[in-house]
Amino acid sequence: MDTMAMMKNMSMTDMPAAMDTDLMQDAMMAMNAASMAATMCSASDMRMGGEMATCAAMCSNTAMMADTGMRMMMRPAGMDLPSMQAMLMAVMTMGTMCAAECRGHMDMDESCRYCAMACDEMVAKCEAMLASMSA
Repeated sequence: MDTMAMMKNMSMTDMPAAMDTDLMQDAMMAMNAASMAATMCSASDMRMGGEMATCAAMCSNTAMMADTGMRMMMRPAGMDLPSMQAMLMAVMTMGTMCAAECRGHMDMDESCRYCAMACDEMVAKCEAMLASMSA
């Protein structure tokens, strides 16, 4: 499915912020990838037992935050600048913390390595999106 074509088809004239649809697409795709990687990492962590409980919980929270951020971006007519900025900051903070946690376990579980990479990519794309936003 071409989400970019769908986004360009939506009316964005009522949005209170100028949004770059290419950067939105990049951010949404990165959020989706991080959500999937964090979900899989959490599942892998759970099978490893208690020593991975913090990582599993952090990955689960990251997956939910990334998915929520992506869904907010898919409804541009309901966006306002302060809430979008706050959402991106929250997603970036959670992604940064999750990547750091997973980097500490990369030698124990390959899922952690993939999750850290996906979170780093998501943070970078969200930073670019946030930097481009203007009222």
